[in-house]
Amino acid sequence: MSRGRLGLAAAAVGLALAGLWAAAVGPVPIPPGEVLRILFGGEAAPGPPDHGVVLWAVRVPRIALGALVGAALGGGGAALQGLFRNPLADPYVLGIASGGGLGAAVVLLQAGAGAVDPGWVPLGAFVGAGAAAFAVHGLAWRGGRLPLAAVLLSGVAVGLIGSAGVSLVLVLAEARAGDIVQWMLGDLGGHGWREVGWVALAVLPALAVLVAHARALDAMLLGEAGAEGLGVDVGRAKWWILGAVSLAVGGAVAFCGLIGFIGLIVPHAVRMLVGGRHRWLVPVAAVAGAAALVAADTVARTALGDRSLPVGVVTGCVGGPFFLILLRRSLR
Repeated sequence: MSRGRLGLAAAAVGLALAGLWAAAVGPVPIPPGEVLRILFGGEAAPGPPDHGVVLWAVRVPRIALGALVGAALGGGGAALQGLFRNPLADPYVLGIASGGGLGAAVVLLQAGAGAVDPGWVPLGAFVGAGAAAFAVHGLAWRGGRLPLAAVLLSGVAVGLIGSAGVSLVLVLAEARAGDIVQWMLGDLGGHGWREVGWVALAVLPALAVLVAHARALDAMLLGEAGAEGLGVDVGRAKWWILGAVSLAVGGAVAFCGLIGFIGLIVPHAVRMLVGGRHRWLVPVAAVAGAAALVAADTVARTALGDRSLPVGVVTGCVGGPFFLILLRRSLR
């Protein structure tokens, strides 16, 4: 078995185990054997609480949402690191997440004033993420081309503007500031199958586009000139790759807030296992990212007993030190 197939199988097993763990633990513990029996068409054990309702109405949608968001971040991070030839690149480098956060914060502020319904938060986040992506494109576009350095710098600038906007909203929000901070920290709770469907519509086609451009990503590791020498239409490939990452991350941010470091950590771990060929790196990073976020969310909602942490806090606690290690190695 090749390293790629082995890595994909290992990531799939990890996702299955993380999903089983997430389905079994919580305020209503369910034995793993009963979880499997219910999921594969068996009857739940009689008597309250109804384990079938707990699984299908609460835990399985949360697991599916976490898997989709983790796949978007993991696969997107692998693609961006190849595109920018930079090990510190991740889906948040384009400023998309900050734009989505600003859009959500504005809607939450208006909801607090009674001007709009809180259910519009995902739409506000998605619009903000899309606006950030278009702003980065407009700033970086030079003579019919998208220079990668210009895209990277534009993304940083747009991200800083988005963060400043969120800070301003927090000052204005006063009583609603807690809700905005909670959303900004990232949370998978409170969503059902409808939200899972919307995120899947954004994430799955985007990941398919990234996998389809694996050869172009491999060629870009040689630089733009080297990729063009191999027959790759670099300009077109960058359009597709950046657009796909923007769509995937925008869909994830719209419903789950800002969840950092999955797109940074997972591709590096996967690269050590399967190598640098994007044909395997992108899909394995997507599956491994799904497993990592499902596991992190399980820790977040069970670590403090009855209290639940935002999953972004857990990923930040793990990812922050990892980022510092990568930064130190890059400086060397």
